[in-house]
Amino acid sequence: MLILVLKEIVHRKTHFFLSALSVIVAVALFVSCFTMGTASKHETSRLMREMGFNLRIIPKDTDMANFWSVGFSEVTMPHEYIDRISDYPGISYEHLTATLQQRVRWRGIDLILTGFSSSVTGKKKPMVYEIESGKIHVGYEISKKFNLERGQKITILGYDFLIERCLPESGSADDVRVQMLLSDAQKALDLQGRINEIRAIDCLCLEQSEDAIGMLRSELERILPTAKVTQVKSVAKARNDQRKMANKYFVFIIPVVVIGCLVWLGMMMVTNVRDRHAEIGLMRALGYGSSKIALLFLGKSVIIGLIGALFGFLLGTYLALRIGPMIFRLTANQVYPMYSLLV
Repeated sequence: MLILVLKEIVHRKTHFFLSALSVIVAVALFVSCFTMGTASKHETSRLMREMGFNLRIIPKDTDMANFWSVGFSEVTMPHEYIDRISDYPGISYEHLTATLQQRVRWRGIDLILTGFSSSVTGKKKPMVYEIESGKIHVGYEISKKFNLERGQKITILGYDFLIERCLPESGSADDVRVQMLLSDAQKALDLQGRINEIRAIDCLCLEQSEDAIGMLRSELERILPTAKVTQVKSVAKARNDQRKMANKYFVFIIPVVVIGCLVWLGMMMVTNVRDRHAEIGLMRALGYGSSKIALLFLGKSVIIGLIGALFGFLLGTYLALRIGPMIFRLTANQVYPMYSLLV
């Protein structure tokens, strides 16, 4: 039977080539879309991350009118609160970060001195720049006004700091901000062990519950008695909608590609059977049963499938590795061969 299958393939080279090509295309498109889909999810997450934090935990005594006008709370709370949240089971979060901010007078201008803790995220990349102790990042307007450059030393509130970076113009309060390590800010402001805000992303995601913020507040009241939480709903909703849109796109495009190629393959197989009516009749006359005749067609399909799977996987992986990094520049290293798809 195998010899008959191979002879039929040699006899109808064009038909075999077109059939194999349909499988190769289907597999290649599926593999490339699936492989790049993983990078797309990471890319979407990174792009949405740039929108900023959507969850802000602040002291309960904060004057909210002043908080929204100034941009931060002027009341502080214990630094240990961030450890309580990170150690508490049942609360989902990303990029949990403690900050201490205060407006200070320096060289005749008001600047916002901001200290960032290292982000409590396990292996995830921190939201803020990694700043070493004794070094600072200076906002655009400050560096421009005083002609500050990287490598200069300046004194703030009696402490010397080395400028590690002069930030580009952002068009926000960051242009008049001096960023430093949280411990340095606590020392400079004489507020050791104190913070005035904990920020996070997607804490208790919206899709988990319509009243996610209410659930979170009830949980935090038990572990952080002197704190309260506020959610930037527009940012949270935009991030959630973007994530869902990206997921729906790949859920739609992959079946469409595969079904289209399968229809093509099905038409090729139907044509193959129709063109072999005389051969089928001759084989029946020679005593071949229906199962053996069916095996001829199925055997050819198996060979087409194996060839299509192997070369389709190789082609799809090549396309993903070649095109993926050009599309997903932020997460180019997330595009890698997924050998489990070959099976």
